[in-house]
Amino acid sequence: MRRPLAVTALVALLLGPTAVTPAGPASADPGQRALAMAADAYWTAERMAAALPAAAGRRAAEATGDAVDGVPGAPTVPTAPAAPVPPSKPFDGVPQVGTFFWTDGQGQGRFCGGTVVRSPYHDLVVSAAHCLRRPDPKKQLSFVPQYHDGLKPHGVFPVEAIYIDQRYYDLGTDGGARWDYTVVRLGDRQDGTAVERATGGFDIAFHPGYRHADVRLIGYPGSSDAKYPKPLDCRSSTRRYTSTDPKAPGDFLEIPCAGYVGGTSGGPFLVRGVRGYTLIGVIGGYHTGGDTPDISYSSYFTEDLLDLYLDAVHGEPPAG
Repeated sequence: MRRPLAVTALVALLLGPTAVTPAGPASADPGQRALAMAADAYWTAERMAAALPAAAGRRAAEATGDAVDGVPGAPTVPTAPAAPVPPSKPFDGVPQVGTFFWTDGQGQGRFCGGTVVRSPYHDLVVSAAHCLRRPDPKKQLSFVPQYHDGLKPHGVFPVEAIYIDQRYYDLGTDGGARWDYTVVRLGDRQDGTAVERATGGFDIAFHPGYRHADVRLIGYPGSSDAKYPKPLDCRSSTRRYTSTDPKAPGDFLEIPCAGYVGGTSGGPFLVRGVRGYTLIGVIGGYHTGGDTPDISYSSYFTEDLLDLYLDAVHGEPPAG
């Protein structure tokens, strides 16, 4: 059996201690600080609470018959699960997991989850590609770690670059479902602090295997009775799911957890590792995360994600 490989060890082997050229520190750049200050000022508690899930979310679209990527959806009736589904509960979150916020081409606030991962320059977040693939202007695109109850406990970090596999752009959310992940490089917050230095980060596991008995799933739901929403927390097990949809081929991680409605895309699948939690997936992949709120999916992490990670570390031009 192939053992999961953590990203920190891989980077050390592939790059060596001096082989990486930084993408450029933002802490000494007054323009970058001004950008971070403007993002922090824009994303007030009210604007964050009014944001809607990223438009590509299939759960909400198929439930209402709305279009997904321009294709009209058909209303669906969720199938009852074969076994009891572990419940989720709202909580105050963890520092390494947060939310991307932006405004789309119509000025509507949008959001999607993301997770800070360990990297040489402490500035990388992993999320779902379907959240950030669309070519909208995405104004005020920023990351807010541990967002909850309208709070920004670790500040706001503007986005510098988005790394998505070219095949995902070319094939779309269904045909490219196997590559529904993205690595995002962030600028520093307004005091010059990089995101990982503010929050800590998790390792990434490549080829982590499909069966895990204890997985923690965190996601930010798009509907809540509370004025200011909280993230959801659930513990469950994962298995391998091979798609039966010829339009969305591939093998995916599958996890049962109740209540993961639209908006939870990009949220992490976490397992315990040597240095705390390790990221093994993000909500996305098969049907951009699943057709019902009680079963979620992730694309399988392979060397293709490692390539995106290394491009982000080196500051290479993203695909598009």
